[in-house]
Amino acid sequence: MNYSILNKNIQEFISKNSGASISKLALQKNPFPEVDWILILNQIEAKTKAREKLPTWFSTENIIYPGKVSVEQTSSEKTASYKASLISGNTLIDLTGGFGVDDYYFSKQFKVVTHCEINEDLSAIVKHNFTQLGVKNCFCYANDSANILNESEPDFKWDWIYIDPSRRNDAKGKVFMLKDCLPNVPELLDFYFEKTDSILIKTAPLLDISAGLSELKFVKNIHIIALENEVKELLFEIHNHYTGEVTVKTANILKANIETFEFVLDKLEYASYHLPQKFLYEPNSAIMKSGGFDEVSTSFQINKLHKHSHLYTSDELIAFPGRSFEIEKVLSYNKNDMKSELLNQQANITTRNFPETVESIRKKWKIKNGGNSYCFFTTDKNNSKIVLICRKIT
Repeated sequence: MNYSILNKNIQEFISKNSGASISKLALQKNPFPEVDWILILNQIEAKTKAREKLPTWFSTENIIYPGKVSVEQTSSEKTASYKASLISGNTLIDLTGGFGVDDYYFSKQFKVVTHCEINEDLSAIVKHNFTQLGVKNCFCYANDSANILNESEPDFKWDWIYIDPSRRNDAKGKVFMLKDCLPNVPELLDFYFEKTDSILIKTAPLLDISAGLSELKFVKNIHIIALENEVKELLFEIHNHYTGEVTVKTANILKANIETFEFVLDKLEYASYHLPQKFLYEPNSAIMKSGGFDEVSTSFQINKLHKHSHLYTSDELIAFPGRSFEIEKVLSYNKNDMKSELLNQQANITTRNFPETVESIRKKWKIKNGGNSYCFFTTDKNNSKIVLICRKIT
């Protein structure tokens, strides 16, 4: 790790130029010839990315950033904070430490956190940053996590193991499975259970939930975490020898609140169906990822428009984890209705269970984007193609 980057004047330069164009800065002469100009530019670019994603790091003096890819791939503070709130105990070992954002928040829930990172430079950066951040109970080891587990006392068990496996480069183009990642969690699971009884596994949002379940055992909870309605993480919470029901817990972290919804996986629930009523509801992205569509209908006592539309309706307005609308008009999707109501108009368009794309609809009917009108092109319970013209409530 190059500590020369911590020179006071260089740090001031990095802070001053946060947000500046890197391509323009690259054309300038290096004002600090004793330090590699690319290194300084990388610090500026990484710190710029940290402004929104990692505000604690951004606002702390003398933070050293790794390459921009590490900053891009790390958890955001908001998701890390929520994730840490799910578990607690005396000891946690993170087998894939990375930039240490998750462990910063785990350190608030555990007495001792062990950060394992095989990349020596990255491990040194995290250790330095934890000192700057005032973290005193997180210990960094630049070693393969398997070695650290093997070297632990035979009778010692961590309260939790945390793993964020990364896809192997040779797995590109294949169906994403946990066995395609490093470490290979399915293969190592029995070994891990010699060292703990509780494991939290973070995966990319594109992992299919059923695929994850097929490779793991003893799953108790599946957490789906979205940030501002974009799914960021899946978490598989497993406990040694657990054989009970699997609960799916969704969270959509918003600026003002967190939308939560949970249900028991594979418990038979039957949605009710109805033609459009007064209000329309669109679930948030975490619920959409969960696949708990019948469970939404039964839990909130609202009706689905169609088995595959995943839109809901009711006559009474309810608090709902997603977007809510008042339906102003219901159109049949035909030439006459479209010409009289939407041709050459402005509207926000969403399609659900509909044969045409948003782009083709806009082009065909010359509908401009934006405005206060929200149009849902979908299919009702009678398999009729309809358009719901709505006013957004939340």
